[in-house]
Amino acid sequence: MRNKVERQMLRSTLKKLEAMGKLEVCNVEVNPEYELGAVLKYYNNERPMLFNRVKNSKITVVGGLYGSREIFYDLMDTTHEDRIYQLMNAIANPKPTKLLKDGPIKENIITRNINLPKLLPIPKFHGDDSSTFITAGVMIIKDPDTGKTFTSVRRFQINGGNKISVLIASAMLKNQIEALRKGNKPLEMAVVLGYDAPYLLASQLSSQLYGVDKHQIDSALRGEALELVKCHTVDLEVPAYCECVLEGIIPPDKSEVEGPFGELMGYYGGVAPHPIMEVTAVLHRNNPIFQVAFPCREEHFSNGLVREMELYNDIKRLMDVKDVHITMGGGYRFHAIVSIHKKNKGEGKTAILAALGANKDLKHVVIVDEDIDIFNPDAVEGAIATRVQASKDMVVIASAVGSGLDPSHLLEKASDKMGIDATKPVGEIGKGFEMAKIPGYEKIDISKYL
Repeated sequence: MRNKVERQMLRSTLKKLEAMGKLEVCNVEVNPEYELGAVLKYYNNERPMLFNRVKNSKITVVGGLYGSREIFYDLMDTTHEDRIYQLMNAIANPKPTKLLKDGPIKENIITRNINLPKLLPIPKFHGDDSSTFITAGVMIIKDPDTGKTFTSVRRFQINGGNKISVLIASAMLKNQIEALRKGNKPLEMAVVLGYDAPYLLASQLSSQLYGVDKHQIDSALRGEALELVKCHTVDLEVPAYCECVLEGIIPPDKSEVEGPFGELMGYYGGVAPHPIMEVTAVLHRNNPIFQVAFPCREEHFSNGLVREMELYNDIKRLMDVKDVHITMGGGYRFHAIVSIHKKNKGEGKTAILAALGANKDLKHVVIVDEDIDIFNPDAVEGAIATRVQASKDMVVIASAVGSGLDPSHLLEKASDKMGIDATKPVGEIGKGFEMAKIPGYEKIDISKYL
């Protein structure tokens, strides 16, 4: 079983990060209230960091694991060029999981006197947050009709004792919970902490869009069967080598006010009643490592990778696409930059229409040529500066459906959408827009000169 431990979930990830020289270790005591989150935010949640001394807790905390694009690629054993096709292949070819009789996650099982604030070093991130929050937990439920597993990163407000609020944003999950409420039945649920990059990425796929079992997508992404064990008090399966699992039920008739909470784009989210989870068991490994994500970088970065794949696929049906970038500055959902191999007049605007129609969250899109590095903000700005005339190259759509995570959308419950065609003209006239090049520049070895 030892080799399996080294291949799956968080401890495998930490070993990889150590080997890559990408894991920072903090041996100074940090307070989980504000201080721990401040350290993660200082590094933009891009630097994996292990906190060995957390105030009032004997548990080690890790954060900033999956916020860096380059580190995430390495952990997924992929490259920037292959990332989209790897994800497409996993969706098209899900693989079976493997159910074990036992696993390290069952080394400790707590079913009595559960007090989450005392048990776990759960952080408070912002001054006006309503409570401490679990921000890296992957929720697991099972579709009662199909038996397929749904996983999704959610935030969980700690309400004291064994009760937490569950933020429900998914329409599918809202409908399912409402259906169960009408039937006066509890919904069984688990929350997983201490997972790896494939598990996170699989959780970001839309169950409604693909109708697949997220655990089977995980198996395809990791190139081997995801190994699972049965929960102790609910009829669900969880990763055998994760660090911590909260098991429980969502009662059909109970809600708690949730929020405010500092979330996407740095604003506080709304305050509203949400379902609660009553935790019936806590499972954890010996010497568990508690996983934290500063809101909301890691979840939304991996979600942005899924959106890049989807947007690439949507535009690819209409023209030759080079690459797609869902940007960090746009919260990995509001802004996109797309590079195309433009062959015909009008393809820039067609790409705008395809992009803005592909996802309601997308608010602004810029279309550029293949000679522009869409991951270089200066290069994109240069294309806008030199290849755009606003009266001809901007497309504005007023009062469309937008995202509730955008505060400006909430003013009128609608969002204007804008596209910028920053591509050069086709044909002879387009030669005047060719970038100056230094022959052999891409092969230069700068170390020879320094």
